[in-house]
Amino acid sequence: MEQEEIMDERLSDLTDLARRISDLYAERFDVERDATWYLGKMSEELGEVTSAYLKLAGQGRGAGSRADLENEVADLLGFVLLFADWQGIDPGKALQRKWGSYLEAEKV
Repeated sequence: MEQEEIMDERLSDLTDLARRISDLYAERFDVERDATWYLGKMSEELGEVTSAYLKLAGQGRGAGSRADLENEVADLLGFVLLFADWQGIDPGKALQRKWGSYLEAEKV
């Protein structure tokens, strides 16, 4: 299996996990997942990543931990994957197309 296929499979598995958890959350709390929800959750989680990092770096209020930062990155990734899925975007292919183009430019 090629590296690209392995990455696609892993992202697909992670997207499935995020979707299952999101479905449980939406059912439990009667949440309508619309544009406002997807965009708001990504923004919220980015703020929480920022806060966790600043606390860990001694620049925020309160104590921070590596586990807190990792958990917030996991939340942000989950919501990015959910947003991509909702929009019909293959995040692996999009990343390879966008970021991989820089590697192609280096070969010239």
